[in-house]
Amino acid sequence: MSHPVDNAVSAVRTYIEQHRAAFLDDLVAWLRIPSVSAQPDHAQDVRRSAEWLASKLEETGFGTAEVWPTAGAPAVFAEWLSEDPEAPTVLVYGHHDVQPAAREDGWSSDPFEPVVRDNRLYARGAADDKGQVFFHTLGVRAHLAATGRTTPAVNLKLLIEGEEESGSPHFRALVEERADRLDADAVIVSDTGMWSEDTPTVCTGMRGLAECEIRFHGPDQDIHSGSFGGAVPNPATAIARLVAALHDEHARVTVPGFYDGVVELSDEERALFAELPFDERRWLDTAKSRAAHGEAGHTTLERVWARPTAEVNGIGGGYQGPGSKTIIPSSAMVKLSFRLVAGQDPDHVEKAVRAWAAGQVPEGIRCEIDFAPATRPCLTPLDHPALRSVARAMGLAFGKPVRYTREGGSGPAADLQEVLGTPVLFLGISVPSDGWHAPDEKVELDLLLKGVETAAHLWGDLGEHWRHAP
Repeated sequence: MSHPVDNAVSAVRTYIEQHRAAFLDDLVAWLRIPSVSAQPDHAQDVRRSAEWLASKLEETGFGTAEVWPTAGAPAVFAEWLSEDPEAPTVLVYGHHDVQPAAREDGWSSDPFEPVVRDNRLYARGAADDKGQVFFHTLGVRAHLAATGRTTPAVNLKLLIEGEEESGSPHFRALVEERADRLDADAVIVSDTGMWSEDTPTVCTGMRGLAECEIRFHGPDQDIHSGSFGGAVPNPATAIARLVAALHDEHARVTVPGFYDGVVELSDEERALFAELPFDERRWLDTAKSRAAHGEAGHTTLERVWARPTAEVNGIGGGYQGPGSKTIIPSSAMVKLSFRLVAGQDPDHVEKAVRAWAAGQVPEGIRCEIDFAPATRPCLTPLDHPALRSVARAMGLAFGKPVRYTREGGSGPAADLQEVLGTPVLFLGISVPSDGWHAPDEKVELDLLLKGVETAAHLWGDLGEHWRHAP
């Protein structure tokens, strides 16, 4: 059963308005559960959150709604099969755990007692990520109501993680173990945001992440700088020289092989980035910085979205107390992180960094390097048919052109892409002012309902266009 576009938009909005109050009441009930995965005292709350969501998804109409245990916090899996045998399969990813929060952190109200002020819903998890997960429940019902269907136009699956705010330590193992149940033609990540309230955008990629700690050991103990200074190697000096050698005068990373495989920005993507209403002075105010800086030949947005980086996250060694202590320290250390873009292999980057660091070690210094588990980058090509569907659906919901962004950060979406061999797309409606991880986290209610609208239009668009994809 099909409708002209204007009728479809009207039908979706009418259904959403009729069910808005019940939808928000349910979301508020979920937000009251303090599902803080990082704090052991809340382990039962995280499980209660998973059980609450599974029950609500079953009530929504999902034929399958299960709580999946992991070695840590539980995830939720749900599935609603389409009656169309040719329907594509879509997996929605999000998370139901939240960051720690307490009134004394600076909140204007109890972070787990949601309140609405000025058409904004304030609570921990309102935007990150319960609100953006939950809009899919009303979205699929609005899709059915507006189209007259009894099942979605896609085989719809949900995987809602319980440890994202703790680094997703067991997520990849879960995806590998359950890969047959999670098999899909596309993954939709609803744990992201838009440029601004007035500029709807679709994210097309996230950077990966590799992290390491490098430790230089010199004398077996701190020694007198008068008796031995100038005659033995100083590990603090050596670590400072290593850090100074990390970039050249153009702010490019000097590690040989670091840029191997990097997918360069196309002229089209650079032009799309340039269309965004970017105010560098305002951005610097947000960054609490006095000047922009980075790799020569690239704009600020290109640097934070589409270029790999190396950053010093911490450095130390020797005496740090008041006054002076004239020593040559026995050791020094630096913590480095590398943001990776499409085409870079974290294993290759680790080997390259290890080889480069070994070349920076002077005689008489012993070096140790430890790498944390890496996160791979992910990127959706601009001409991908599923990306076109997301943009069209968002355009219908917002009634204005949709722009494109990337995310400078990293997340577990790349595990889904790599393990399932499935393209990853992003659908989020959060805006920078929502204050993820901060006091007074909130979600704009008008935008939250635009997320519902977008989801309602998306499943029909994917069902209609995916099978004809080139």
